[in-house]
Amino acid sequence: MHVPLQTPHSGYHWDGSSRRFFEGWYYRVTLPEQEQTFAFMYSIEDPIGGQAFSGGAAQILAPDGEYLCRTFPDVSRFWAWQYALGLGHWGHTDLVQPPTYLAPDEFDRHIQQGYQGTATWHQGQLADPGTGQTAKWAYSIQPIYGWGQPDRSQQSTAGWLSQFQIFEPGWQILMAHGLATGWIEWNGTRHTFVQAPAYGEKNWGGAFPKKWFWLNCNAFDGKPDLALTAGGGRRGVLWWEESVAMVGIHYQNRFYEFVPWNAHVHWEIHPWGYWHMRAENSHYQVELTGTTTQTGTALRAPTQNGLTFCCRDTMNGQLTLKLWKRKRDGSSTLLLDAKSSLCGLEVGGAPWNEVWRSV
Repeated sequence: MHVPLQTPHSGYHWDGSSRRFFEGWYYRVTLPEQEQTFAFMYSIEDPIGGQAFSGGAAQILAPDGEYLCRTFPDVSRFWAWQYALGLGHWGHTDLVQPPTYLAPDEFDRHIQQGYQGTATWHQGQLADPGTGQTAKWAYSIQPIYGWGQPDRSQQSTAGWLSQFQIFEPGWQILMAHGLATGWIEWNGTRHTFVQAPAYGEKNWGGAFPKKWFWLNCNAFDGKPDLALTAGGGRRGVLWWEESVAMVGIHYQNRFYEFVPWNAHVHWEIHPWGYWHMRAENSHYQVELTGTTTQTGTALRAPTQNGLTFCCRDTMNGQLTLKLWKRKRDGSSTLLLDAKSSLCGLEVGGAPWNEVWRSV
């Protein structure tokens, strides 16, 4: 299945071995008129099965910070495509066949608990008996930006070295910006949308991030074409660790990339409430400031000890983004000055007992 704008690493990375392994996927739809967001997080750990942490999970971060988590202990009911974005996990079902992608009406008919997603379609239904939370959704996705210039081959977010799995974990933005049309039903209330901003990313590996931060937005005031993803973390590289960060901006069919090998990236991230980044390369410079007064929602993420609460998110962060073009004489011209109150902000891992500044 070829999809235009398909990024490297869209397929499933597990090699069938018994080494510690996880892969996670993230789908998001923002509803600007309601000033709300739905984020769906899927994960599979130790898919060989029979290990202490073998299993899958689906999490939903819903409007007003509400949250649902459903685990799928049976790894044999998880499926994913190797060469394109496609995955799903079946919970309650009357089917006895091996799990696979189903036509949307077939999925509705046979999967009482579960989900499936591709680059252009996403649906599922989940219920948490403990909290009574329920969710059901079905929507199509039109990719607008993958990761890179839209008229060229798409890029690995972590650069060309990521194909050799030197970095742990790997990280790939699957779709920096797209348009979603369909509906999401949360606790019986249906939200219908047409061409709402959508986003997707993933991570994978055999080691787990020690500490990280993330800023993400594609619902800016008056700039429907603008998409930002920025983040950083302390990751494993062969036998040592390093702290790295990046900023990527898609706007008006152009990609502005600030990564360790082409730019200087600086950050100041507080344990909660304040995210600040600056970056410059030979042609451009960017400054991001994200803030929130909300307490955020605790989310689970794969760790050495399985899926545990180790990160905090808000989808209603305040963001300012400024982008300048640098001139040869040392001056610069402001290209972009954008704001949003629908920015995703996250900190994860540990320790977060003090401000984290780049060296």
